Amino acid sequence: MTYGFMDIAITPAVRRAQAEMGADRLWSDFKGHREFDRFSVREAAFIEQRDSFYMASVSETGWPYVQHRGGHQGFLKVLDDRTLTFVDYRGNRQYISTGNLAANDRTCLFLMDYPARTRLKIYARAEKLALDADPAFTASITDRDYGAKAERIFKLKLEAFDWNCPQHIEPRYTESEFLAASRHLLDKIAQLEQENASLRERAE
Repeated sequence: MTYGFMDIAITPAVRRAQAEMGADRLWSDFKGHREFDRFSVREAAFIEQRDSFYMASVSETGWPYVQHRGGHQGFLKVLDDRTLTFVDYRGNRQYISTGNLAANDRTCLFLMDYPARTRLKIYARAEKLALDADPAFTASITDRDYGAKAERIFKLKLEAFDWNCPQHIEPRYTESEFLAASRHLLDKIAQLEQENASLRERAE
């Protein structure tokens, strides 16, 4: 049986760690094929709803690095069932991820939905593209309202993905998510305040 993400993640050292913890059979006797090397409608919808993700890379000296990437919802785009892309905007100008990926194109993305306690893990290979390499393509994926300076484009070719269980994910809410969830309460408060103001006017 195949399990694309774990086929990549499970190395001999990982096998030994699993055996030490009595978990090796969990990942050798699973049922069914889980190549997970093509995005379905479910993954595409989840990805396009995100406004941030975490991206890992590895340096030439073997040190891992994890960087946060953020933007307006949908800035990470699904081009097809095996390809993602995003415009990389100027940050603190350390360029650690950019340098790491130039030397080793392997990357791993974590996409989080904190309110739903859901996460999607993606193994991919990253390719850096110049903004002027394909102006029409650049224009089609650039968010002109974002207000940051675009410096490059990354195109990510999927190797495998996996969904994680919700254990240990504490729900968190963005301002827009909180306002949407509490809209009926805010409307009720506004109505009560208006009624109180009317009652005070009558009592004067």
